[in-house]
Amino acid sequence: MQDRELSPVFYRYFFFGWLFRDAGRGSLSERRAAWRHNLAQARWLPTYLRRWMTLSALFFSGGVGAEAIGGVWSCAACFVLFSSALPVVSVIIVAMLGFRYLPSP
Repeated sequence: MQDRELSPVFYRYFFFGWLFRDAGRGSLSERRAAWRHNLAQARWLPTYLRRWMTLSALFFSGGVGAEAIGGVWSCAACFVLFSSALPVVSVIIVAMLGFRYLPSP
């Protein structure tokens, strides 16, 4: 088995930007080809949504658990991480809706 660095693996596991092409550049045919590619790759967005929702639930549960045992700093850290994960969830949801309802270029 070949050795791989973990940082690109974690990046690709949690962030989906590497899957998509820029549909705002190039000629009309290039933009349409990029849009079709992005539509095909949009099937992975629910997977990323599940990952981030699970991560959000874990952070929220950790914050509630730390609050129950009186860990002020760990509670704050968990809730900050939870609130940092929510914008990613909202971006994924907006991207899913955009690919479903926006017209192609």
